[in-house]
Amino acid sequence: MRTTKYLVRSAFTATALVACAALVAPGAVAAPAPTSGTTTSGIAASALAPTSGTATSGLDEPTLALPEPTGRYPVGVTPLHLVDEDRADPWVPAERRELMVSLWYPAVPRGEIAPYTNEAVSAAIIGSAGLPFSPGILTTVETHAHDRAPALPGRRPLVVLSPGASLSRESLTALAEDLASRGYVVAGIDHTYEARAVEFPDGRVAGCLLCERENTAELGAQVARGRSADISFVLDELTRGRLWRHAPTIDARHIAVVGHSLGGAAAAVSITDDPRVDAGVNMDGTFQVDFPEAGVDRPFLMLGSASHQPGASDGTDWPDNFARLGAASRWLQVPTANHGSFTDQLVFLDQLGVPLPGGPSTVGGERGVEITTAYVGAFLDRHLRGRAAPLLDAPSAAYPEVEFQG
Repeated sequence: MRTTKYLVRSAFTATALVACAALVAPGAVAAPAPTSGTTTSGIAASALAPTSGTATSGLDEPTLALPEPTGRYPVGVTPLHLVDEDRADPWVPAERRELMVSLWYPAVPRGEIAPYTNEAVSAAIIGSAGLPFSPGILTTVETHAHDRAPALPGRRPLVVLSPGASLSRESLTALAEDLASRGYVVAGIDHTYEARAVEFPDGRVAGCLLCERENTAELGAQVARGRSADISFVLDELTRGRLWRHAPTIDARHIAVVGHSLGGAAAAVSITDDPRVDAGVNMDGTFQVDFPEAGVDRPFLMLGSASHQPGASDGTDWPDNFARLGAASRWLQVPTANHGSFTDQLVFLDQLGVPLPGGPSTVGGERGVEITTAYVGAFLDRHLRGRAAPLLDAPSAAYPEVEFQG
């Protein structure tokens, strides 16, 4: 038996702005908090840790805001609480697998703008990272989605988002809002015990058990497969019928899975194992489970930093897996990108005045979001809607940072 609850209040968990005081490295499934002077995935911990005497009152803190969505539709968002009564939680087997999901969609622009997070989870993220900002600062992020607004009519393709290891679903909010403004229904998943914090409707907060484990190839494969099972369960729930009275109508014939980091590895497993998935995207994630040697006949986008090119830190992981994809797939590289350039994280670091990892030449902030939404949106438009997407056919003068590989 599976149960679904639609929350009577907003229950948004925070992005792990700098999870464990640093972004998780592309090849990692977890990372301990670095000590002063160490680096994880190119972020210097000393640049993020509070200095002696730094005020944390938040009185002089800048406004945090996501970029405006580029599509023509207003956006709504509704949080969902899903429980799979048929599946034990892989981290706590005595529990059933319990997930929080945010659903973004084209909506009637009615009601309040949804918060990015709540006080309790923001405090947990800021406290664990040791950042010199007020505990509730993530609650101040300006978003563009109306809380639980009625959906606009129309049957729409579904895009599932899976965040990186130790990150929450909110780390991909800018991408979610942009896709929803273009006419997609977007489901962002919190993979319980794999995010820094996940809050449930009754106030329980689940911590990150993944963060306590040693990073091994076996663990990476196990977690990627577990996330694929989460994604399949969410697809079951979202495509079984009307979710609530004013819910969006999902076109179950057109589904994509998009993930960042470990979520990108999960997207690769999903497109291999779940026949409902028509297209997939891996944003800068190591493939914890390789594509089958026989190949994958569905389109897959690999969008990442230079760490995946031959001879770089990620070895042959991306070249080997790209060789198993068909002609409709793409490998796009952004040499100046950081691992967090494909998420909301560097937007906030920019706005907070924190130096970006890799220096001023790093693609981050709003430009990172702009590149991500442009290429992911074009890929989904082509393969879920059959629309022309010339951006995918050759380098573009509008995006000189992006190189075509393979």
